[in-house]
Amino acid sequence: MAKAYLVGSGIAGLAAAAFLIRDGGFAGPDIVLLEEQDREGGSLDAAGSPETGYTMRGGRMFEVHFDCTYDLLSSIPSLDDPAKSVTEDTFAFHDDFAWDDHARLVDATGKVIAAHSMGFSERDRLELVKCVATPERQLDGKRITDCFSPEFFTTNFWWMWCTTFAFEPWHSAIEFRRYLNRFVHLFKTFDSMSGIYRTRFNQFDSIVRPLLKWLTDQGVTLQLGTRVTDVRLAEGEALTATGLTWTRGGRSEEIALAPGDLVMVTNGSMTAGSTLGSTDTVPALDTSGAAGAWKLWETLAAKRPGLGDPAVFDTSVADSTWESFTVTTKDPTFFKLMEEFSGSEAGKGGLITFKDSNWLLTIVLNHQPHFREQPEDTFVWWGYALFPDKEGDFVKKPMDQCTGAEILDEVLQHLRFEQGPQILENSIVIPALMPYITSQFLVRSHGDRPDVVPEGSTNLAFIGQYAEVPEDVVFTVEYSVRTAWTAVAGLLRPDKQPPPVYKGRHSPKVLVEALETLHRR
Repeated sequence: MAKAYLVGSGIAGLAAAAFLIRDGGFAGPDIVLLEEQDREGGSLDAAGSPETGYTMRGGRMFEVHFDCTYDLLSSIPSLDDPAKSVTEDTFAFHDDFAWDDHARLVDATGKVIAAHSMGFSERDRLELVKCVATPERQLDGKRITDCFSPEFFTTNFWWMWCTTFAFEPWHSAIEFRRYLNRFVHLFKTFDSMSGIYRTRFNQFDSIVRPLLKWLTDQGVTLQLGTRVTDVRLAEGEALTATGLTWTRGGRSEEIALAPGDLVMVTNGSMTAGSTLGSTDTVPALDTSGAAGAWKLWETLAAKRPGLGDPAVFDTSVADSTWESFTVTTKDPTFFKLMEEFSGSEAGKGGLITFKDSNWLLTIVLNHQPHFREQPEDTFVWWGYALFPDKEGDFVKKPMDQCTGAEILDEVLQHLRFEQGPQILENSIVIPALMPYITSQFLVRSHGDRPDVVPEGSTNLAFIGQYAEVPEDVVFTVEYSVRTAWTAVAGLLRPDKQPPPVYKGRHSPKVLVEALETLHRR
């Protein structure tokens, strides 16, 4: 029987394994996931305890048109109610706890400002429409700042857009244009964020764990602590993988691939080099770029053209770094104060951005519990900042040189809460510094990412955030799942392609609503 070797156990690898079973005719025991880390899930991580503090580097948002993701998860039972699928559980949670943000933007005085107006001038509107209409190839090598005047970056729209999706002004105009086109249907409710979906718990608990259980029940092998260092390729024009080399437990191992065997590689990693601090310590920046996902891509790209250029994404750390933090407390004071401040109960308020903060801070109070085993007397919330290299407004040093306590102090001073010292004393704060977190947004050109199934490939595919899917948007679970489905379809089942990317711009109703939003005052 043919075997499939999947490099990486993030959502792309897990999804690829599921699609191989569902659509590709593979049996679970013939699928092997090779994971460098000692834990599965890739960037969909979450861990911790009330005593040590919980941590998650990020939290992915969903929306109603994540068709590949919902299709996949509709066949995966929820851990909490096996009679329900993960998709059904996600939709049910949205019905009960949909976001309705009343405090999306906060100004320098700590006051909530009206964000219903996008704050556009006529020039801003024209530049936005021009960007959306420009053919993608004409944006090769261009930054967002190449398409907009400086005033655009002071609009309510920009503050909300950049902090919802983690864009920075120097990022790729191509990716920005894709997001505008892909999410045009969200314009109408962008200030309230009511079109955004979340999973019931963090994505590790709500997606990775049930998917892992289903896969292991099918007999799929997950081999942790395994760093794939090379994929051997056959001579000739066809792109055919003939063997793998990996290191495990300090030893190097080689295997030969048999006819019909498949290899799917997660090339690159947005959370590579991530480091954690603590309430009292600063996370150390790791720019070694030593992660196997980057090194393997570099090795493959050097062998022949058409396999992308990893240097475009992993050599500009200053442009792709930001920092998040997770706060754990048994004191309900912060949650009570934030519910009063925001006008929303925890779990329904959405993102809150301090638009004038030097760090460009954003926080969110998740629905509790946010971890499946989280006790009732424990509260967890999360935040992040796009400019960790800037000096804080109150803590007079860069965020990336701050302890968790100093980061929380900065947030509390922006909020002007009198109970700040009490909240600080009773909180565990774990910061996460991530040098490649928005590397997929860096300025690029056509061909810098390899196609999911490169031209001439017989058994090798690329999956994840650094493989190319026309029209869809990176930094989403949907993108990773779509690459997995595309890989399985391209190598095995050309008759069973993933659904097309949703194109709201083709709907007159959506376009009219978007245009009305742009003209709000």
